[in-house]
Amino acid sequence: MQSIEPLARPSQLSETVSQTIEAWIREGQMPAGARLPTEKMLASDFGVSRAVVREAISRLKADGLVTTRQGAGAFVSDRPSGSSFRLDAPEVDAAQALADIFELRYIVECAAAAMAARRRSDVDLAVMRAALSRMDEALVDWADATEADDAFHTAVAAATGNRAVGRFIRFMGGQFFESRVPTWARTGHAKGWARDSQEEHHRLFAAIAARDAQEARAAARAHLVRAASRLGVDASHWDEVPVGLDTLVPTGGDE
Repeated sequence: MQSIEPLARPSQLSETVSQTIEAWIREGQMPAGARLPTEKMLASDFGVSRAVVREAISRLKADGLVTTRQGAGAFVSDRPSGSSFRLDAPEVDAAQALADIFELRYIVECAAAAMAARRRSDVDLAVMRAALSRMDEALVDWADATEADDAFHTAVAAATGNRAVGRFIRFMGGQFFESRVPTWARTGHAKGWARDSQEEHHRLFAAIAARDAQEARAAARAHLVRAASRLGVDASHWDEVPVGLDTLVPTGGDE
């Protein structure tokens, strides 16, 4: 391995550490099965805290590049080339990254909604209904329902009965979580974003409950286009954009 220069900037340290280790793995400097240096050694070499190293290892583990063994440390996965891909790309700015994620959600979740309508069970509906209830309560108190919002979309994915779809939507939820926050912030409540979003959720739920696949797809499509618009993402180039998009004026997200 190449020598390591201590990191000077405190921001995104764990990301920098994980990217460096990933490069070692991709370039063959650390072959499959190799044991990573200890947290203490990596922290010393990079000039960061052990907590930063721990977070970096967690990132690599989530990406499938490393595995951990109780009491033995972290090891390069047997098949690191087959690891899960990451959505973040250093060469893409934040606005473009958000637009890309929204469009990916649009492609996957519209189909998932229709599938959920055809396959859902009563248990699936109960999970969705519970998440909707938490969001309804948050509307009254102008409270944060970001986690309930994420849980609702995860429940729709689970209702497809396709475990790969469910895992993918859960992964997307983790990538997309922060973009839900403005909707449920106090300014989001004040602007009506939370109310509008919840109306869209209820429409989607009703379609799934009625086993109306066509309406479920349309409801998911409308929700994603409107959610994108609320955060200033231009969805006009998406296929099958719902009629009336031209009445939606992007307002930009809150910081």
